[in-house]
Formats: sequence, structure tokens, C-alpha cells
Amino acid sequence: MATRDVIFPAGRRALYERNRYSPAIRRDGLLFVSGQVGSREDGSPEPNLKAQVRQAFANLNAILAEAGGSFSDVIDVTVFMVNPEAIFEQVWEVVPEYWGEVPYPTLTAVGVTWLYGFDVEIKVIAAVPAQKRS
Repeated sequence: MATRDVIFPAGRRALYERNRYSPAIRRDGLLFVSGQVGSREDGSPEPNLKAQVRQAFANLNAILAEAGGSFSDVIDVTVFMVNPEAIFEQVWEVVPEYWGEVPYPTLTAVGVTWLYGFDVEIKVIAAVPAQKRS
């Protein structure tokens, strides 16, 4: 089995180790990023919905940057929402701030009943090949 190329964003490694999962794993030029929520550095939820979505994107973008990529490298997005009928429009008001230009990534939006105290979770797959090490 190949060794996992795990990507940890700066300053949040303890949070991932405490919860026992990898924030992202790179394999064959693809970066598989675990679902990102709008958590503050201590892991608590950002209370305002739009701020929570922005923080989820900030957390996601920190992982992409640590891997040497950006949101423009994202090919596939899955967005999980608690009570999507009530929050979808507010969430989608924030999305264009991060989504980039056409062509957009593929998207799957899923309504769920629970996200550990969060309203939104964003999971992506990006094309971010490993960088050559000097």
C-alpha cells in the first residue's frame, strides 16, 4: 500500500489529530479534502451562518494552499447542509465570493440532519500534483 501524503493546514494539526482523521490526502495528482466546516481555531462553530460558510471556505483554502493549490484546482464539490430549505439561499449568496470563474467545478448538494453543531460542510476533490522537493 502506498504511503499517504497527508496535508495539514498550518496551526490546526492538533484539531485533526484529536478527531482522528486527515484533513487531506494527495494521491496520483488528486487531492481529496475532508469536509470542512466553519470552525474557529478551537474547533467551535462560527455562530453566524454566512460567517460560518466563509470560515468553511477559509479552512478549505488553507488546506489547498498548503498542498500548493487553490480553489481554481477544485474539480468536484460536495456541500452538506442542515435544513437546506431554510439556509440554501443564504449559503449561495456567499459561494460566488470563492467559486471563481467559469468553468465551475461539479457540484452535489446534500441535505443532512446533523453536522456536529455546524450548518454547512464543504468537501472537495482537486487536481494538485505533488510539488518537487529541493
